[in-house]
Amino acid sequence: MNTETISILERKARIFNVQKYSIYDGPGVRTLIFFKGCPLRCKWCSNPEGLERKFQVMFKEDLCINCGSCIPVCPLQIHYFTEDGKQVKHQVNRSVNCAGCRKCESVCPRQALSIAGSDKTVSEVLAIIQQDALFYLSSGGGVTLGGGEVTAQPEFAANLLTECKRLGIHTAIETSGYAKLASLLKVAEFTDLILFDLKHIDPERHFELTGVHNERILDNLAELISRGFTVKVRMPILKGLNDSAETIHRTMNFLQTFKFNKNFLGVDLLPYHKLGINKYKQLGLTYPLTEDVSISNEEMQQIVEIIKGYGLPVDVIGH
Repeated sequence: MNTETISILERKARIFNVQKYSIYDGPGVRTLIFFKGCPLRCKWCSNPEGLERKFQVMFKEDLCINCGSCIPVCPLQIHYFTEDGKQVKHQVNRSVNCAGCRKCESVCPRQALSIAGSDKTVSEVLAIIQQDALFYLSSGGGVTLGGGEVTAQPEFAANLLTECKRLGIHTAIETSGYAKLASLLKVAEFTDLILFDLKHIDPERHFELTGVHNERILDNLAELISRGFTVKVRMPILKGLNDSAETIHRTMNFLQTFKFNKNFLGVDLLPYHKLGINKYKQLGLTYPLTEDVSISNEEMQQIVEIIKGYGLPVDVIGH
């Protein structure tokens, strides 16, 4: 093995989760690799532990028995007790950045503490992916890189995808599209399928919901399709936020320009779910949405019919 290959395999990225046996993020059975760090702040994000690149303490207060085992082992004194009358209570100092040593995680007897974020090499992640090679082969599955935002760590992502391709593993990424075009193309070059998020067609409303405008996103989407990359658009659907007939029609008017590009595979609709809400409390954060934005099956079907009217393939993806 030459020096360049060794260097590539030892390159590191910060990952916050590996999910096996997924059937929602590309064809077949897949392994999902979640990259830490994201430039967007979507109000409905179900992976808040993936927003920041830094290590973060996740604390399940309901499991904690206030034993204090974590306090002496933390080199940064992130954990401490407060007293309220006769009650002693464990607290997490969120103003101090966790070093990711995981000592508190290892000594907690009730698994009330976990650290979001782990630095892994290409070879380490590749070994995890290869554990399920038989499932990929039998189902037509593979690996999907998401996050967070995969294009925020483009060198690692490109190296990992290259190795997967070398091993004959189908590759996919899920991206917000909010990245420098050069970073996006670096990753796309070794990707069989790009799952491209489109959260709102209006730039100002997009800014209100995600913290960024969408001009770069729309430009990158058009660029990827025009260059021949295989793309499927994914649209989260949230009642009262982006589900109006007007918004759907405007979005389809934009997308139908790619209708006759064989590498544009149509639209996946992602109904809102509440699976990530508990993580906000574990991170010491407040969930941004106060209203229920769940959409009914009947309302979703109305959106499906609008999209079909434009002659575009459309699927509803459940979780």
